[in-house]
Amino acid sequence: MGIGLITLILVIGILFLLFAGVSLAFSTGIMAAALILMEFGPAGLSLIATRIYDLMADFSFVAVPLFVMMGLVLEKSGVTNDLFRAMSILGGKIRGGLAVQTLAVSVLLASMSGIIGGEIVLLGLIALPEMLKRGYDKKLAVGVVCAGGSLGTMIPPSIVLIVYGLTTDTGVGELFLAVLLPGLMLASLYVVYVMVTAMIWPDKAPPLPHDELDMSRAEKMAVMRGAILPVAVAAWVLTCIYTGITSFIEAAAMGVIGALISAALKGTFSLGLLRDVCSQTLRICGMIMWIVFGATALIGVYNFFGGAAYVTSAITALDWPPLAILIVMMLILFVLGMFMDWIGILLLTMPIFVPIIIGFGYDPIWFGVLFTMNMQMSYLTPPFGPAAFYLKGVAPDDITMGDIYSSFWPFIFLQALAITLLIAFPQIALWLPSVLM
Repeated sequence: MGIGLITLILVIGILFLLFAGVSLAFSTGIMAAALILMEFGPAGLSLIATRIYDLMADFSFVAVPLFVMMGLVLEKSGVTNDLFRAMSILGGKIRGGLAVQTLAVSVLLASMSGIIGGEIVLLGLIALPEMLKRGYDKKLAVGVVCAGGSLGTMIPPSIVLIVYGLTTDTGVGELFLAVLLPGLMLASLYVVYVMVTAMIWPDKAPPLPHDELDMSRAEKMAVMRGAILPVAVAAWVLTCIYTGITSFIEAAAMGVIGALISAALKGTFSLGLLRDVCSQTLRICGMIMWIVFGATALIGVYNFFGGAAYVTSAITALDWPPLAILIVMMLILFVLGMFMDWIGILLLTMPIFVPIIIGFGYDPIWFGVLFTMNMQMSYLTPPFGPAAFYLKGVAPDDITMGDIYSSFWPFIFLQALAITLLIAFPQIALWLPSVLM
């Protein structure tokens, strides 16, 4: 079979399996195995096994379960709850303060774990009821929780960046540096939107009643002390990474130790908590690895038949300027994000897109940040939009899926604006690595 026919068979086969309800991990794996069996018989399956083994032998993957475990320990021990209460002291007096503090907590939570689903659920349990109780507009409150909770893709230690770096052979440390300013820029755009909304439509984001703000100095200090442990863990992990004291893998291990110490100091550590955290870490990472297995097998088989060269030649043959092709790539990623999980998109597209980008003279670090920001959009874009499903599980009954999806559009526009700024001014991402690396 020619590579064009093979490409058509793979696309149709994967779409058919996905619409039939087969998960992405098994859809890609089934098509990879079917194609290799058609061409070479059972003996060809060794190609798939070799491809998966080579990937899994990379020690850097150890960082993924460690960062997941760190975030789960902080969440389940109640340390992150204390962080939210402490931030309410700082944001309560300004109009829209609860929403602003929710976004600030989102950034801190992202720097402690990078587990997007867990952050959205946590904010949905803590921040959303508080905003609704104090008269916030339903759509504004929901949008802030979901958009802020999705910042884990953009704030180190981002698991998206780790997998991107390992897949494209790009330095994870450089990626962490490059994404920091764009991540803070995106969070700042969210904050500006909330404050402007509160200024134009005061009823959508009212300030807290004065009686809730009249706390004694001692009471405020007691609440603020709750922020010490989570901030210390996040600062320790990021310091280890950015100063070069440890690699990002060792920093992940240090983060787990710091989270366990925090839980012990808070008095919530127990063997039951540890067992629950280990079990949930296993489930999350198991899901990730099955997707990795399937996508890696498919890409390995497809490249064996010359698929990467075929797609590359097809794109470069368009005779369009590099910027136009880059925009087309962003649009492809955006559309895929409406239907697929980020890890499947990454493993299926980056082995093809990144060599093309490098050939155009673009920096793969910068492109990695663009990809990560695009995947942040995928958490909000329907019909897949996993942020909606994460929140729906913990939201009040009167908040419908229609309410949730309609609340996303202002934040999707802000994400698109951030991508546009990053394309127009690459130094937003590249300045920090150039200074510190």
